[in-house]
This record gives sequence, C-alpha cells and structure tokens, in this order.
Amino acid sequence: MKVIIIGGVAGGASCAARLRRLDEKVEILMVEKGPYVSYANCGLPYHIGKVIEKESSLLVATREMFTAVFGIDCRTHCEAVAIDAKNKTVDLRNGMTGEVTTESYDKLVLSPGAPSIHPPLPGIDLPGIFQVRTVPDTRAVVEWLDKGTDFLAGMSNYTGMQQSKPSTRAVVVGGGFIGLECAENLIHRGFEVTLIQKPDHVLTHLDPEIAALVQGHIKRHGVKVVANDGVNGFKQLAGGAIEVLTEKGKTYPADVVILAIGVRPDTKLANSAGIALGERGGILVDDQMHTSDPNIFAVGDAIEVKDFVTGEQSLIALAGPANRQGRIAADVICGRDSRYRGTQGTSIIGLFGGAAAWTGVSEKTLNRRGDTDYEKIYLFPNSHAGYYPGAKMIGLKVIFRKSDGKLLGAQALGEDGPAVDKRISALAVFLQMGATMDDLAEAELCYAPQFGSAKDAVNFAGMIAGNILRGDSPVSHWESADGAFLLDVRGPAELVMESVPGALNIPLPQLRSRLGELPRDREIKVICRSAQRAHYATRILLQNGFTASVLSGGMISRAMKEIAATK
Repeated sequence: MKVIIIGGVAGGASCAARLRRLDEKVEILMVEKGPYVSYANCGLPYHIGKVIEKESSLLVATREMFTAVFGIDCRTHCEAVAIDAKNKTVDLRNGMTGEVTTESYDKLVLSPGAPSIHPPLPGIDLPGIFQVRTVPDTRAVVEWLDKGTDFLAGMSNYTGMQQSKPSTRAVVVGGGFIGLECAENLIHRGFEVTLIQKPDHVLTHLDPEIAALVQGHIKRHGVKVVANDGVNGFKQLAGGAIEVLTEKGKTYPADVVILAIGVRPDTKLANSAGIALGERGGILVDDQMHTSDPNIFAVGDAIEVKDFVTGEQSLIALAGPANRQGRIAADVICGRDSRYRGTQGTSIIGLFGGAAAWTGVSEKTLNRRGDTDYEKIYLFPNSHAGYYPGAKMIGLKVIFRKSDGKLLGAQALGEDGPAVDKRISALAVFLQMGATMDDLAEAELCYAPQFGSAKDAVNFAGMIAGNILRGDSPVSHWESADGAFLLDVRGPAELVMESVPGALNIPLPQLRSRLGELPRDREIKVICRSAQRAHYATRILLQNGFTASVLSGGMISRAMKEIAATK
C-alpha cells in the first residue's frame, strides 16, 4: 500500500509517524511546499520576542529525521498542484526547479492547513507589513526588527549625541492568539504597540465580561487597544515607516505591522478534486477523517469538525486536535476502528504572566442558538490555599445544563497561569466524559497548600451548581437586578469602598436578628463580595420563609459586567 500525505506540521507529520509505527511495510510519501516539514508554529511569536532565542528550537522534526528514523520519503519545497481522484494520482511540483511529476496512491491524506487571511487592502504588500504563520514569516519579522526602517536600522542615533531615543511603534491587526502574543512580545522588545480589531473585544471565543478583563490586563501592560474598528489600508511614510488607516478614519504610524486577522482553510486542491466542502468552508470529513472520497482523508486546520457540545460544524485551528486527527487517519488507513469525538476548542493563552483559558461552549453561543436550558455561575477562588504565600485569585465562569446538570463549558483567567491551566484542563476532561456538576463536586484532585485547596476550584464549582440544581441556593444575575430588592450582607467598611444604590445593608452577623426589616412578598437578591456570604445569607432566608437568591459572583461579577459595558 502507498500513502501520500500532502502537508506536514501537526496533522500530516503525526499521521506519517503513526502510519510507520503501525505498518513497517507501507510506502509513505509526505510532501510539504515549505522548507520545514514539522515546526512549532505556536512558538513563532515568542521567537519574535526573543523568548525563544534560536530559530532552530522551533523545528520539531526535520526531513532528514523522517527519512532516517521512520523510513519515509519526505520532500520539502514540494507542492501538490493537482489530484486526479479517479485515477488516484497527484501532480507534484518541485519548488526549486519547477519540474512537475506524478505519483500514484492507494490512500491520500490532505493536511494543507489554513493560511493567514490577506485581504486586498491598499498598501498591504508594503515593506514592513508581515503575517506570522510559518518559520520564514517569523524570520522576516525578526530581520525587519533588527534592520527594517531607517529608524530601526539606527539612523535615529547616527550622531551619537541624542539624549533620548524616540519610541519604536508597532501596529498589530487582530485580537486572536497570534495578535495578542505578538503584541506582548513586541512590548517585550521595547515597542509602543497598538492593537486594532474589528470585534468589540479580544479573544472572540470568550464571553464579553471575561474578554474585557483580558483586554484590561494587556492595557495595563502597555498595549493600546482600538476596538470596533477595522483596517482600511496602508501608506508608506518617509524613512520606511507605515501609516495604518482605519475604517473610522483614524491613522496610526508604525515601524512594523503584524497582520493577525485570522486564517482560512486551504481547500483549493480539495475543491478542484471534487471533494465536498462543509457549510463553514472547510473540507467535510466524517469521524474517521474520510472525505467524500473514501480513499482520501483530511486532517488539521483545513477541515470542519463537529463541536463536541452543540454538534455544529466548526473550524478549529488548534495543534492538539490536528495531532489527534492525524493519528486517527493513520489508524483507519491501517484497518483500526478509531473515531474522532469532536472538538471542544480547549485553549489557553499566556499574556504578561497571566493566562486566559476556556473549554466547551460559551454563553453567547448558546444565546445565538436560542438554547435556554443552561445556567451559569461565577466564582473567584484562590489559586492555592490562601494561607500559603503567593495565592492569587482565579476568575472562573462555568456553564451547565439546568435539566440534567451536565457541564457545558468553562472560562477562566488569572495572574497565576499554571493554576488557570490546571482548572480548565481538568474541566475539559470532565466535559469530554459527559460529567455532571455532581461529578465535579465529588472529584478527588491533588492537594497541597502550595498547589491548591482541600476544596479545589473545580470542586467548588460543582458544589455551587449542585446547590442551585437542588434548590438549596437559587441563583440570579446582575442583568436581572434592576428594580429588584437587593440585600447587601457585607460589612460597613466594604461599603465605603463600593456600594450598590438602593441596596439594603444588613451585615451577615446581624441578619438573624433583623429579619423583620425584609419583605416577604418579594424575591430578595443577596449580595456580597464574591457570593460566599450571600450563600450563607440565602440559606438563612430560605429557612425562615423568605424567597431569596444569590447574585452569582457578587460585587466582583458586577465589576466585570461594568468593565465589559464601558470598554
């Protein structure tokens, strides 16, 4: 059997290596149109910032390694230009000589990836404007930063007499992973960074109140964020600098511009071969990675995947899913009954020492789908035991089904990145296993005071949700608080710092003796800083015949909402 794999990096390279481990006899040809068959594209922004100093550190596996270790015919600078599905052949063009040859196959695997979006804007191909998708892309950025415009090349200091050095300026277009990571790394390199984005907040997978905190975090570290505005074009300025023009008529000068608008599945080859595309524009595959042609498979960023929670078709350009898809395709080619479960979109991004992470479905996605069978909670636990030095708050939003208590999704952020990673990674596993919130409450997780708490944040989320689902502690949210009867159970000193107009203050220790001040004909929404004392108060009220609910997340979630509304 002969298998041709078009494209390396995560999906294609994983498929090739797995194929060889399963079948020593299969003939494998892997072609990659670029110079590197397998590299860490997630590390590219960190090479720009010199966190990863050597470019060679980004190279995961070389062509020579695939040949020597796996016995694979691996060709770089080799582009597949045509597929004849009927006769099962592929035309390959040598990128160095231009020569076109034809190879036959028994099975074909497509892993063409998703190139960066490069819209036809005026001036978009000017020197100093870059995308960051491949190792050569990143090398070009690094060379420009080290040389680039007259200013970057050192002309601003040619007399040797200047007392101060003018600021270097960078504009990043796009607020996704690559855009934010490039913005951070350019800050580390001493640039004044402006990030321009069309949506109203960064990281559009997050709900607005969580994303607003991420946006505030990067602003505090020097990134100027321009939201709700798109780029309209670019102009060359004297000395090689660039002027970025926006749709709202604003202009931003830059010595370097990074385009991180997003990616689009590379389906040109598949489409020309008559392979079906999905509703989102990616290559359509089943759960065994078959395309509409039974002898052709597809993996990685070019394919549509089924959302694990909603069942919708989606495009998820992530390395983890691509690696698993490549492995599954290899299994199926070798006769194994492996199947892809779908993608949860589990992700994390580190920014200036902190992190934001998520898994599963967001609230705004559920609202878009008209799905009202869900509840959400906000909690703000410490990253580890509060009495142990260095504990930092984690902001955690968890979404679950009202009807059966199943976990649907979660989002977290905090200044302790590993602590954020730990909770979302755990919740991602629970989600894939179909866990309920009771399962979270009963989970036995690692505990030592420097790593967590005896009741971990994951446990707390399950316990809070369990209280809601059983009616022990009904929940409400700030969007329903207007006109409601609000009871604030914080202490007087806290109210000096921040209060809610119209709320009645009865500190929790005084509540039992002052129940006569409260109405029995209205629902009482209870407030404290983070909702823990509000839960205690709600239990007192319910057992004394009142109708009461906890305002989830307390004053902290209120602040989140206000930040999101004013960003």
